[in-house]
Amino acid sequence: MSTLSDPPKGSFRLSMLLNDTRYRSMTLQVIAAIILVSALGYLYSNLATNLREAGLNISFGFLGSSAGYDINQTLIDYNSQSTNLRAAFVGILNTLLVAFMACITATILGVFAGVLRLSNNWLVRKLMSFYVEIFRNIPVLIWIIIIFTIMTAVMPGPREFRGDEPTASMFMDLFAFTNRGVYTPAPYFTRGFGGGEGSALNWLLALAVLVASFFGARFMTKRANVVQEATGIRPNTLWTNLAIWLLPITVFCLILGLAWDIPVLKGFNFGGGIKIGGPLIALWLALSVYTGAFIAENVRAGIQAVSQGQTEAAAALGIRPRRVMSLVVLPQALRVIIPPLISQYLNITKNSSLAIVVGYADITATLGGITLNQTGRAIECVLLLMLFYLVISLTISTAMNVYNSSMKLKER
Repeated sequence: MSTLSDPPKGSFRLSMLLNDTRYRSMTLQVIAAIILVSALGYLYSNLATNLREAGLNISFGFLGSSAGYDINQTLIDYNSQSTNLRAAFVGILNTLLVAFMACITATILGVFAGVLRLSNNWLVRKLMSFYVEIFRNIPVLIWIIIIFTIMTAVMPGPREFRGDEPTASMFMDLFAFTNRGVYTPAPYFTRGFGGGEGSALNWLLALAVLVASFFGARFMTKRANVVQEATGIRPNTLWTNLAIWLLPITVFCLILGLAWDIPVLKGFNFGGGIKIGGPLIALWLALSVYTGAFIAENVRAGIQAVSQGQTEAAAALGIRPRRVMSLVVLPQALRVIIPPLISQYLNITKNSSLAIVVGYADITATLGGITLNQTGRAIECVLLLMLFYLVISLTISTAMNVYNSSMKLKER
């Protein structure tokens, strides 16, 4: 009686690195890595040699020197005597501000336009198609210039608010719309922790209260889902969630004495409140309407990817037509919408570098513009710019990919 046994293993030979499928993949990866490292090493050596021959060196010491220039809109304290590093931080915050605002506005606009493009109303459908075709086929740079030009030419100047018979007036005596920007009331606390009304600690505590309210409302919603699955009856969470959101922050503001700094005309300009500059508004609106047109097409494609049977099944269950879109269609369409939406968010962040056209001080205008020209440190400034855009792009991609994974179908 014969027995079966494993065939004897042959000795290892160098030819197996390419001929044997067990080693071929690893061999090719090692070769590619060696080539890549060699190429990068050559480029770095070549750069170092050229810099040495030109009497130059890579140094980031210029970041600690005085910037020597003003910035028209800042989110943190800054003056011309601040360092180049602080000017770069101001530019980073300005870039993140306009990118965040544009992403939110473009998403809202894109979702509404995408849904209305499939409307049964012929006029609404054609108007949305007109919006999409017009805005996505004209470069965003042109839209930035158009919106900024309209603002400076049409909106009244601050001096038109002066005099016994002014030709312009504040909206509700709270908001001033001028050719220099929009002036709005600024909230502050009359008492609080860590130094009073201007303390950042007060705002961090307010943010903590809002975050706690978010998780509290989310807990109540999940609890309602569990009750609905167990009994078939869903508890009403509307008033509970509203109370969770409103009561804590209201009590917090009352304790700390929330007040408002109203903008007032002083001399030839408005003082007090918050100034939203014209360049920021132009850039924000242009990026929003331009990218919103692309998002609208993504939303339309996502909705059309959902089977018509889903809509018919929802109608058969008695769900109202206005609720079918929000409860049935859009949640399924998100699996198709989110991947291209990531690209649109990245485009908004990178297109914000066009802010230099209208004088908005983003990171490209500060670090890659004025600082570069004053210090002559082109290599260092460009490297820092590349690093910033790389980090922010990877952060956006990672966050959206995590959200995309959570929206995938959960298979048994």
